[in-house]
Amino acid sequence: MRWSCLFLLVSCLPAADFVTDIHPLLASRCFGCHTGAQAQAGLDLTRRDSAARVLNQTLIERVTATGPRRMPPVGPALEPNEVAKLREWIADGAPWVDTAARPASTAPTWQAPLAPRRVTPPPGEGNPIDRFLGAVPPLASDAVFARRVYLDLWGITPPLADLESFVASRVSNKREKLVADLLANRELYTAHWMSWWNDLLRNDIGVVYHGERKAITPWLEKALANNLPYDEMVRELLNPIGNGSPEGFLLGVNWRGDVNASQTPWMQASQNTAQVFLGINLKCASCHDSFINQYKLKQAYGLAAFFSHPPELELVRCDNKTGVQQRAEFLWPELGEVPAGLSASERRYWAAKLFTHPQNGRLARTLVNRYWQKLMGKGIVEPVDDMDARPTNPDLLDWLAVDFADHGYDLKHLLARILSSAAYQRADAQPRRISAEQLVDTLSSIAGVWRPLESRSSALAYLARDWQLKSSPLTRALGRPIRDQVYTTRGEEASTFQALELANGETLASMLHRGARQLVGELPPPPRNLYDSLQYRKGETKITVPVSGRRRVWLLTENVDTYDRERAEVGWKDIVAEGPSGRQVLAAGAVRTPIGSRFIYDLPPGTQTLHASVWVSPASNVSDINPHVRFFVFGEEPDRQHLVNLAGSPPLPAPARLKNPREAVERLFRQVLSRAPSAAEMRLALTLFPSDKLAPEGVEDLLWSLLMHPEFQYIR
Repeated sequence: MRWSCLFLLVSCLPAADFVTDIHPLLASRCFGCHTGAQAQAGLDLTRRDSAARVLNQTLIERVTATGPRRMPPVGPALEPNEVAKLREWIADGAPWVDTAARPASTAPTWQAPLAPRRVTPPPGEGNPIDRFLGAVPPLASDAVFARRVYLDLWGITPPLADLESFVASRVSNKREKLVADLLANRELYTAHWMSWWNDLLRNDIGVVYHGERKAITPWLEKALANNLPYDEMVRELLNPIGNGSPEGFLLGVNWRGDVNASQTPWMQASQNTAQVFLGINLKCASCHDSFINQYKLKQAYGLAAFFSHPPELELVRCDNKTGVQQRAEFLWPELGEVPAGLSASERRYWAAKLFTHPQNGRLARTLVNRYWQKLMGKGIVEPVDDMDARPTNPDLLDWLAVDFADHGYDLKHLLARILSSAAYQRADAQPRRISAEQLVDTLSSIAGVWRPLESRSSALAYLARDWQLKSSPLTRALGRPIRDQVYTTRGEEASTFQALELANGETLASMLHRGARQLVGELPPPPRNLYDSLQYRKGETKITVPVSGRRRVWLLTENVDTYDRERAEVGWKDIVAEGPSGRQVLAAGAVRTPIGSRFIYDLPPGTQTLHASVWVSPASNVSDINPHVRFFVFGEEPDRQHLVNLAGSPPLPAPARLKNPREAVERLFRQVLSRAPSAAEMRLALTLFPSDKLAPEGVEDLLWSLLMHPEFQYIR
């Protein structure tokens, strides 16, 4: 009976609902051309009085037509079910609901200021941030604060000795001193903040796209290490000059083939510069006058013309050329009129000048708000890419922005200003999910296992922070983006994909296995190879490898970047051992070896030299196979994760070896969670070590359990 009643009620509903069925369809397929004062054919489908003239058979005829009369003129035709909804709606009298937003009150609509606004902090002592926010909240403990600030400035939890020293200190200003000390370490500060800036500037390394890409990594790393003033960073990004300049930011991703007019390199530059530096979304306005904010097609093209090759661009509305030309014009012309007839380099100079104009307060406000969101969990303006929205505290935002500019756009000054406030140090701070890089780097620092940074053209590798390496299945699951577009924030929601990778993923499992063995002293140092071909793509090369004192050799064929590993014909040839007693053939002729395989040969006593050839068949040098391999010879069992010989030191000193189960539990709790275990936690953790034996399996399980703990997963 209940189901029958429900079905009857549902059958009484209108066939097509305007709010849920019709308006979303018009917005996605029609509003691009039929909104506003310049709506095509004078038809504004956001207004009932204008739309009424086609709310009959005319609309259905146009959306079902073929050829040039079909609407919409670009993109796929409407689906049959979408046309059916329109028919039902019109047959029902085309009921209309005004979906236009209405102000919640009669108060004046907020308009974001452009010029800097100097605000005097409320009277009192202490950090001006706290005076703007009112009552000072209870502060977090020293241990919680230290964990928070280490993760925010270095991207790792505090080393145990540093944590104990800080907590024990009785110096009155020890928190401000800790912030200053962490900021002073250029290497560790830069290694953490590179990930955030890479997201913002859509910069990445080791990623292959269907288009051209040019990384700005060396420039960005140097800029952060040297604390380059932010306004100077912006000038160099917008007007790159000479070798080593960050020209890759404006190049972006130049997709191959035909692209939508809104995705040309200069339109991407327009969208990216507005979003990154000004907190403005021009993506809609790159195709038509935006219906999500006040920006117009003309403005998006005016900004794009600063970065295009021709001095003027033809406005293209929804991929339809308009015949109207637009030259370079800033979003706020009152900051300066751009002279006509400028060269491309001169227009870039003007872009840099106007973005960093002293009266362009949006530049500082946008960056300050981004840092506040990163450190506090929520921006003063939300979302951070809509700086036209009303701030929760306009005076605080404007004071921080002016203070930032007055101190020479010093990023470290801004960080110190925020981190030294009670607002940041409060006990009830909003939890923030740790990033993929923070998780991996913290585990690496605690266990002493770092991934190697390898070059295809170098015989040496270096132990590296996670930002320097290609993303892994683990870091992709935890939110590290591929950076084919600007990412100003990362999602913090947990997902099934993350749970699967954290529970069963090979990347984390390998790090935990190696890390546990390292901590109990059972992980041997990786052996050095005797031969490394570097990247090998074609031809045949004879090699001679000294093997004196070796009883056995391992010959490895490793993949670098082969398109089709199964079809690649690669391998070794004429493998011969030579010693005082002569030569002995170990393998005659060509031996095809699967990529990822290894062959082991016992050497005759007294062997001094191994002769062989490595080869790639000419038949494999085609685009759908495209072999890129690397051949190695080892004289002892190789470590498959460290085939390239290591040089240099790890990012942080190796941890001391664990002594016994109780010390292991105590130390790992303090290193991972920055606190001691409770008595109950100690009893439970010790059950991982049967017979009170410090086994790597117990350490591995304990480490995994602590990494999955909410206290670790969130910065509190």
